[in-house]
Amino acid sequence: MAEQKVRWGILATGGIAAAFTADLVDLPDAEVVAVASRRQESADAFAERFGIPRAYGDWTSLAEDGDIDVVYVATPHSAHREAAGLCLEAGRNVLCEKAFTLNAREAAELVALAKARGSFLMEAMWMYCNPLVRRLKALVDDGAIGEVRHVQADFGLAGPFPPSHRLRDPAQGGGALLDLGVYPVSFAQLLLGEPSDVTARATLSAEGVDLQTGALLSWDGGALASLHCSIVGGTATAASITGSAGRIDVPGGFFFPERFVLHRDGRDPQEFTADPADGPRNTLRHEAAEVMRALRAGETESPLVPLEGTLAVMRTLDAIRDRVGVRYPGEESTGEETAGEAPELTPA
Repeated sequence: MAEQKVRWGILATGGIAAAFTADLVDLPDAEVVAVASRRQESADAFAERFGIPRAYGDWTSLAEDGDIDVVYVATPHSAHREAAGLCLEAGRNVLCEKAFTLNAREAAELVALAKARGSFLMEAMWMYCNPLVRRLKALVDDGAIGEVRHVQADFGLAGPFPPSHRLRDPAQGGGALLDLGVYPVSFAQLLLGEPSDVTARATLSAEGVDLQTGALLSWDGGALASLHCSIVGGTATAASITGSAGRIDVPGGFFFPERFVLHRDGRDPQEFTADPADGPRNTLRHEAAEVMRALRAGETESPLVPLEGTLAVMRTLDAIRDRVGVRYPGEESTGEETAGEAPELTPA
């Protein structure tokens, strides 16, 4: 496989699938050989757009295509368990969009299935593969700002999104948290790991999804994270990490940063900027390259996006939804409520 192109299948034909495929076709060691949709006409149009040789009008045909090395699952996250599970059952390797699943139970099922089949599985958390984010994490890990005391991050879109939009649809896992809040949570846990306690409040829509959510995560060592996501207000998408000996500010677009600034007592601020050779800020090629590197190395998960880290993020998202009272169809509970802490329901 080391001397051959990695052959990709694309499952779903929406906007993120198109963005990922556009980056894939520019990679010399990648080849997109098939695409699938639940509608044949959608698969045909996508295939024609990107010059893909095979188009399937059902997911099973793609999953059973033995010429595919890895499938990129780009459905709404409410369908991730079904789509990724279908591919893993058929022996395919899988890169699955975030939020990885609706809840931690579904995520654990996919991880167990991948391990049973010996297949590669990775969440498409492109932020973790971004070179500048990796540089930031390395600085923090090396003690550049001392012990991390606080992480702040936000991600909000102004909208407005009508009730018919998927972001307002409980059946599609709608709300700010799974689409946008997964980034602040993943950023905090990249630096601090899984929190020991979660507190959260939200404004809920009439449909029962979160329009905006604020969460306070805490760790046994004393660190805190203040996180916010919204589909009713555009935020700065900024992040800041405060340590015992300094601070790192990411002024905007923290999940695909153009730059960040390291502040340390007694020293001039030090700015780190993205290398133009790494491509545009919004490129998805780094996560694709990591998948292909891992496949060629015979790895079943990526050290940049480890499966236990994905499971830990899903557990935190579950805890936040429990605190604010968001349930999706078919769910009884996402986890355990904190004693004495009633969810705040604020219909909009």
